[in-house]
Amino acid sequence: MGTKTISISDEAYSILKSRKNDSDSFSDIIVKLSGKKKLASFYGSLSEKSADALEKLIFEGRRNHKVTHQKRLIQK
Repeated sequence: MGTKTISISDEAYSILKSRKNDSDSFSDIIVKLSGKKKLASFYGSLSEKSADALEKLIFEGRRNHKVTHQKRLIQK
């Protein structure tokens, strides 16, 4: 991950600093304030049954895509 240097007002810095704890970086705080969620935050959102069904659909979709792709390669 790259880094960028930005200029912010003293007020903006104070606001960010007030929301920061020892384990947070300023980047962490900005990301939190942006409303973006990390993928890990969705852990446990699905029931085990729903997760299993979704996983099955994903694997079937991948398998179907692979078969279709192989057929296209053979036809060329």
